[in-house]
Amino acid sequence: MVASNSWPDLSQLDLSPTITALHLWSQVIGKIRLSLTPWTNHSWHVPLYVSPHGLSTGVIPIGPRAFEIAFDLIRDTLIIHDTDGQESRVALAPQSVAAFYASTMQALNALDIEVRVNPMPCELPEAVPFPDDRTHASYDRDFAQKFWRVLLSSHEVFSHFRTGFLGKASPVHFFWGSFDLAVTRFSGRQAPPHPGGVPNLPDAVAREAYSHEVSSAGFWPGGGPIDYPAFYSYAYPAPDGFAAAKAQPPEALFSKELGEFILPYDAVRTAREPETVLMAFLQSTYQAAADLGKWDRKNLECGLGETGKPRQ
Repeated sequence: MVASNSWPDLSQLDLSPTITALHLWSQVIGKIRLSLTPWTNHSWHVPLYVSPHGLSTGVIPIGPRAFEIAFDLIRDTLIIHDTDGQESRVALAPQSVAAFYASTMQALNALDIEVRVNPMPCELPEAVPFPDDRTHASYDRDFAQKFWRVLLSSHEVFSHFRTGFLGKASPVHFFWGSFDLAVTRFSGRQAPPHPGGVPNLPDAVAREAYSHEVSSAGFWPGGGPIDYPAFYSYAYPAPDGFAAAKAQPPEALFSKELGEFILPYDAVRTAREPETVLMAFLQSTYQAAADLGKWDRKNLECGLGETGKPRQ
């Protein structure tokens, strides 16, 4: 039994070893979905989704069958099950990326699922192919569950935020390349070509992902100049004056290194009403992007959705 804690305290935890392993393990699973799913705009065919027990691929077609792969972070198990009622499992425990990769492929073979993936991790500057990575092998179940609880609570707020937009918007989904939960709104206008240059990611993928103007927000465990869990919000292309825009709450800041607004996770966790504080960050940074970018807000926006009430 796992006690529910919607916004757990991560401040005293060294999440990085477990997060690094989960990041690489999720790339193994994400690449399986990538290799078997037709391309969808903005790479929406590759993410994982927050589930009641962890993270899931959703349905993956394979011939006359379909299957799903799920990280069950409550039971510390990777579960693969198909539409024939078959199931295969891999234990989530301290193990190298190479061992996890081999066990996952064996579990797929046990279900007669054949798949080939590019074993080089994406979006990581010093990537090592999955079969050769025997360095990253940490897994703390308590840390993993706390991280998932943050994703679960963030997902709820992101999903509510998404209801206030009538234009094109992404699902709330988890990108295994950058290891973040994200939701994106689109102005409807094309954007200038993305410069690319993302480590181990074809420039064509980045340019297709950012083919149109966006305001995107999300949560990620930190990295580079931001060495703590945080929420973020950015615009592509960033309109003039975006970096100087006023964001809420007061703890929000603009990172010049990342080119986006940052809200430390602790500012949300310790707030009297965490959901209200996070929503203020999402709304204020989106409004800055939309106003400065001259989006057609009148026709793109609507009131936030209410349970059981159809739109007027």
